Amino acid sequence: MLNVLRSLADRIVRCAITAYRPDAAFTGYLERASTQEDPRARVTVAVLAPAESRRLFGVDVGRRGIQPVFLRIENRAARSLRLQAVTIDPRYFTPLEAAAANHFSITRRLSAFGALGWLFFPLVLLAPLKLVTAWLANRRMDAVFRRHGFRLVPIQPGATAEGFVFTTVDLGTKVVHVRLMPLEPLRASIVRMLAHSPPDDPAANPIDLVFTVPVPGIAADYLDRDFQALRPAHAVEPCTVDDLVARLEALPAATTNAAGTRAGDPVNLVVIGDFETILGGFAARWDESETISLATCWKTVKAFLLGANYRYSPVSPLHLFGRDQDIALQRTRGSINERLHLRLWLTPLAFAEQPVWVGQVSRDIGVRFTTRAWNLTTHRIDPDVDESRDYVIEDLAAAGRVRAAGYVGGVGECSPAAPRRNLTGDPYFTDGKRAVILLAASRGS
Repeated sequence: MLNVLRSLADRIVRCAITAYRPDAAFTGYLERASTQEDPRARVTVAVLAPAESRRLFGVDVGRRGIQPVFLRIENRAARSLRLQAVTIDPRYFTPLEAAAANHFSITRRLSAFGALGWLFFPLVLLAPLKLVTAWLANRRMDAVFRRHGFRLVPIQPGATAEGFVFTTVDLGTKVVHVRLMPLEPLRASIVRMLAHSPPDDPAANPIDLVFTVPVPGIAADYLDRDFQALRPAHAVEPCTVDDLVARLEALPAATTNAAGTRAGDPVNLVVIGDFETILGGFAARWDESETISLATCWKTVKAFLLGANYRYSPVSPLHLFGRDQDIALQRTRGSINERLHLRLWLTPLAFAEQPVWVGQVSRDIGVRFTTRAWNLTTHRIDPDVDESRDYVIEDLAAAGRVRAAGYVGGVGECSPAAPRRNLTGDPYFTDGKRAVILLAASRGS
């Protein structure tokens, strides 16, 4: 009898292991890791792609809206350091919370028998086995997530801590803001507080490192752009401070259709910075756009019909310099019908040895019928296009990514009483200026 029980226990354990098989030794994601250093710390970051998450953790965490971010932190300071996980993602998951979201469902395992299974008594006897194996697999899952999770405890001087912070999902580009707080002894902290004196030791200041990490998972529209071919070195036109305004005002006033025969939305934005700086400046709050394909069109249609969000929805093409946009970014809200669109084109101009991009930004505020689109519908834009333009300045300034900003002449003024219209017939009014933003390569630089 004892041997039978042991055999049954062994079978249950083997079934649990078969049901849940993480590859705990997998470290392939470290090949894409990025490292930054501060005199007081060295930090390495890697963001797992969906397939890597499935392999390491044994379950499809991305389907539950979870994205593991690997951190390795070496404390070179004289004080203990503590990671502020909320700067990475204020909605992060704890390891056990992430595990619980991916647990094998007892109800689903029982329902796997199907209606016919319950008609045959011998099959019903297997139900306890299903329950026990699911319970054991979930316990193993909890242990795996806890073992891999980054422990939010002080990192002692000279020590190294590593593990995963379980964040919400970002694809295309993910910005990881790592903030490390030096820990002051409690007595000194209380004395300073009672004296109402700020810390006078620079070593007490936080350590802020910002990583811009490419994440596989979407076919961003800019991936098929050869920026070097669009702007070869011999064609670059440097601008001095004295001639910058005139050169920017000479850029096209409005986008066009593919044939270049009709004017569309106003070209109301200029951004100065290299491609990596643009992604780093926008990616924490804006999303890239996927290329137009059958799959992405179907996702867009579903989001439209359900009133849902689709963060990476393809953006319709507008044209400038004889081509559609080089980069499209968007900031979504409650649904696919409410978002800001930003399109950028690379120009041959350069200022302060940085590329100059010209663009168009507008805000979608609904959907309307039109005969000018193949699907008979189009997004209705907010006619006050200056608001969208100024939003970009405010957004980047709040993120500490603006070195300088101002306005130059653009499409020319038109009033609400006598608006112009874009390619789909939407009216717009404007003061006629375009915003110019010189981007900072990093926060506060």
